[in-house]
Amino acid sequence: MQEWENVNQMKYIEPAVMFITMIVYVAIAVLIGIVAGTTVGLFLKALNFLSGKTGALPVPYKMLLLPVGGLLNGLLLYKMKPGAPSAIAAVHSEGEPPFDRSFPVKYLAALITLVSGGSAGKFGPSAHFAGSLAAWIGKIFHIQPFLRAQLIVCGISAAFASLFGAPVAAAVFGLEVLAIGSIRHQFLFPSAVSGIAAFEVNKRLLHTPYEYFTIHAMPSFSVLLLLKVAALGMICGLAGWLFVESIEQGGRLFSVVREKLHLPFFLMPCVGGMLIAVALLIFPADFLGLSLPLLDKAMHGGHVGFFAFLWKILFVAVTLGSGFYGGTFTPQLVIGSAAGNAFAGLLGMNPVLGAAAGMLAVVSAASNTPVSAVLLGYELYGHVTGMYMLAACIAGYLIIGHRSVYRDQLVYDPKSLWVQLEPGVELRKESIRLSSGTSNQTGRFHLPW
Repeated sequence: MQEWENVNQMKYIEPAVMFITMIVYVAIAVLIGIVAGTTVGLFLKALNFLSGKTGALPVPYKMLLLPVGGLLNGLLLYKMKPGAPSAIAAVHSEGEPPFDRSFPVKYLAALITLVSGGSAGKFGPSAHFAGSLAAWIGKIFHIQPFLRAQLIVCGISAAFASLFGAPVAAAVFGLEVLAIGSIRHQFLFPSAVSGIAAFEVNKRLLHTPYEYFTIHAMPSFSVLLLLKVAALGMICGLAGWLFVESIEQGGRLFSVVREKLHLPFFLMPCVGGMLIAVALLIFPADFLGLSLPLLDKAMHGGHVGFFAFLWKILFVAVTLGSGFYGGTFTPQLVIGSAAGNAFAGLLGMNPVLGAAAGMLAVVSAASNTPVSAVLLGYELYGHVTGMYMLAACIAGYLIIGHRSVYRDQLVYDPKSLWVQLEPGVELRKESIRLSSGTSNQTGRFHLPW
C-alpha cells in the first residue's frame, strides 16, 4: 500500500523534478557553450588568419614549410607525450577528463599542421579541446564522474556548432558519433543547449563567418532522380570506405618505414611533410590544409577533376599517417563534395546537387552519423533537398559497413542481419563476422528467419 502511494505521488512530483533538471542542464550547458564556443571561435580566427598568410606563399615556400611543420608536430606530440584519450573514449569511460597539458599541446599541433599545409581537418582537435574544457568545468563544480560524460558531449556539440554554423546537426552529432545502433537521448537536451549557445557566441560576438549553399533550379520530385541520388550515395559511401582504409593503412605503412629505417617517432611527421612537398611538384596546392577552395568549387558546380577526391584522400592519409595531428571531418566534406561533383555527370545529375549529396553521404558513411548528416544538409542547403539528401545519407551509411574514422565508436547493433559482432565493443577492437545468414557448409546466403 505504501509503495502504491509513493508511486502515485511521484506522478505529480516528477514534472517538478524534471523542470529543476532542465534548469540545471541549461545553466551548465550554456556555460560550456560560451566557454567552448569562444575558445573554438578564437582558434578558427587564428587558423583563418595564418592560413591566409601561408596560403598566399609561392609553392617553393609551401614546400619548405611542410617538413618544418612536421618537425614541430613531432617535437610537440612525441617529446611532450600528450596521452589523454579522445573525447569519444572519455564519454565511454564515464567522463574521464582528457585534459592536463594534452589539450593545449594538441590544439597548437593542429594549428601548426593546417597552417604549414598538412592535409587534415579542424573539428577533431576542436572537439578534443572543447571536451577537455567541459570535463574541467565538471571537475571544478565537483560534478559526479558519470555526469561528466554529458558535459563532454556538450563540448563536442559546441565545437561542431562553432565551426560549421549548424547547431541542430551539432546537437545530434555529439550523441550519434558515440556509437552505432544506440543514441543516448538523455544527452540531447544539454547537447542542444550547448550547441546553440556556442553558435550564438560565434555569430553575434565573434562574428564568425559561415558559408551556406543554395541549390538553384531544383527539379520537382522524381523517383528516377531519387534512385540516382541513392546510387551516388553508395558510390560516395565507398569513397568514405576508401578514406577510412587509407588512413589506417597509411599509419601502418609509416610505422613499418620507421621500424625499417630505425627513425625516432618525432621525425616521422617531418618525413610525411617531405613527401607532400615532393607531391606538390605534380599536384596543385588545392589539396593542402583544409582544401576549402576545392569544396567551394565543387559546391558551385565547377570542374574539380574526376580524381580530385582520390588525391585528397592520399594527401590526408600521408599527413595523418605520418603523425601530423589533425581532424578527419572537414576532409570528409571535401572528399564527398569532390566525389559527388565528379560522379554526378556519369549519372546525368546536376553537379551541384551531386556535390551536396556526396558531401553528406561521405559524412554519413565515414562517421556513421546519418541523422546528423541529414540535419546538416537542411542547415547548409535548406529544405528543398531533404528527401534526396536522406536517400544519399542512408545509402552511404549502409554501404560502408562497420567502418569509421572514429575508431573509439562503440557498436551495439549491426547494420545487417548477416553480420555478427560483440555489442558494446569499440570498432578498433571489434571482430566482425558473418552470422546465421550464411551456411557454413555451402557458404551461400539464406534468409536468417
